[in-house]
Amino acid sequence: MRFSSLTPLILILAFSCSSEQPHDHASHEGKGLNDAFLADNLKVEEWVERFEKEGREIFSQRAEIAATANLTAGMVMADIGAGTGLFEPLFSQAVGTSGKVIAVDIAKDFLTRIDGFEIANVETVLCDEHTTGLEANSIDVAFVCDTYHHFSNPADTLASIHQALKPGGHLIIVEFHRIEGESSDWIMKHVRAGEKVFTDEITAAGFEVVKRHEILEQNYILDFKRVN
Repeated sequence: MRFSSLTPLILILAFSCSSEQPHDHASHEGKGLNDAFLADNLKVEEWVERFEKEGREIFSQRAEIAATANLTAGMVMADIGAGTGLFEPLFSQAVGTSGKVIAVDIAKDFLTRIDGFEIANVETVLCDEHTTGLEANSIDVAFVCDTYHHFSNPADTLASIHQALKPGGHLIIVEFHRIEGESSDWIMKHVRAGEKVFTDEITAAGFEVVKRHEILEQNYILDFKRVN
């Protein structure tokens, strides 16, 4: 599981590849999927330069993406895979002083950078490849941006997110389009599956799709609701 806000997530289903077959999850577990982010010599500024640059869709449209979480004052939300902290100032403003933002990541050095922002209503939580480290029924919204494909144990992580969400809470997934014959070689090799497979995994974990946002070209945005 790689957590970043790239770091770091529906009533109309428009699957980009309806014939896609699920990939073998086991082939992605324990294979060093997140070694670069777990390394002791993580060069945070190099990732900042990579993630936070003009021309990168997630960076250029960060405000529009953040708005899909539909945050209001007083909410508690978790940015699962917060990465370099791209979305934290936006989320902080949206939930206000009465709310809270929890930046969750597998890389402690990313969290150190976010702590350095010194935003009063933002706290950090170090997770692992199986659990988010969040308390049960503690958040209203979970946000996962270009990070779901880094979940090396998706069933475990989804169970942890489901437990952390309050009943009726929402999970926002932002992920790369992965379409045979259309997506880049990097996407085809780096992202293990496309929208249908990921959606099936998430619905099987106790969620339902409630909205699909059509605001990006390289990524899709799905809004799930916890249903049990």
